Amino acid sequence: MPILHTESSNGWGGQEIRILKEAIGLRSRGHEIIFAVTCGGKLVDQAKKAGFTVYEIKFHRSKAFSALRALLKIIRKHKIDVVNTHSSLDSWLGGLAGKITQCKVIRTRHLSTAVRGGLNAFLLYRCLADFIVTTSSAIIPKIAELACLPVSRFKCIPTGVEPFQVDGKRVQEFRDKLGIKKDDILIGTVCVVRSWKGIQDLIEAARLLKGYPHLKWVVVGGGYLENFRHLVDESTPLVFTGHLDDPYTALAALDIFTLLSTAHEGISQASLQAAYLKKPLVTTTIGGLPEVCLDGVTGILVPPSSPEKVAEAVLRLADDLQLRKGYGDAAAKLVEDKFMLKHTLDQMEQVFLITSS
Repeated sequence: MPILHTESSNGWGGQEIRILKEAIGLRSRGHEIIFAVTCGGKLVDQAKKAGFTVYEIKFHRSKAFSALRALLKIIRKHKIDVVNTHSSLDSWLGGLAGKITQCKVIRTRHLSTAVRGGLNAFLLYRCLADFIVTTSSAIIPKIAELACLPVSRFKCIPTGVEPFQVDGKRVQEFRDKLGIKKDDILIGTVCVVRSWKGIQDLIEAARLLKGYPHLKWVVVGGGYLENFRHLVDESTPLVFTGHLDDPYTALAALDIFTLLSTAHEGISQASLQAAYLKKPLVTTTIGGLPEVCLDGVTGILVPPSSPEKVAEAVLRLADDLQLRKGYGDAAAKLVEDKFMLKHTLDQMEQVFLITSS
């Protein structure tokens, strides 16, 4: 089946990585994948390196008509069956191109942020898309309500985890570098540091528990670190590593994984990867996080912006090795049963086939 992916974002993050991995996986199953990406977008080079045909489109409002003409030409040239749109502007233009050419359109909504209602939601999700894929089931009812659509037009398909292994020696070296002793408990998060990732709550929880010297804390990832470093005093055992090319080693070094997002969170890749590595989870109730952190099964859920509750959860897990092991084992089983990349590809392929038929 010929499938066209459109992407007007110029970034390189979870959304673009998912698009490329999904394309590679479906290509291996015999589907032809074409890309139409904004000029200069970081997905352009990555998709070309992977051997895909990539068209660079000027996805700007001032160039909307020329971008639409380019999409129509691509669809007709490659006899596209399904257009899969991903960001705002390309969803408008890709949706229009699909309707003009009578090509089916699937809109993948990667974010859990609120959708603008009114005519915007009605047109974008009801009129210009034949089916909507989300990465979190929590946002489906709201979009369905705003767009006056039945939930049968939606499906939550999280970004699955690719099997990976970590080197035990490197894991120990990471802990040694942080000064983690044998009986210490390392608590941390792995993320791009942003205002809504709950870093301030993790820091406050560490401050509340600084009377427990065996508890150590780490924030792994780049981003807006300077917005938070000043919140850590000398008596609080929390370290910022900055960006790491190998986050898997850091994840494997943790005893407890936390993700304390206050907004915008779908089903987090980091939480899935931590679960795959049998780490007990402490996350907030935001977005798709509770779909992986099953309260009392794979970890402990806490309200957003509640460092006291985070401290309680961490202390409970730190004091009970068997509880940590039980949650970790259950977390790994959940991922293996439901959240592997194979599951993503199976479900996306089914959506493409059903929508195009």
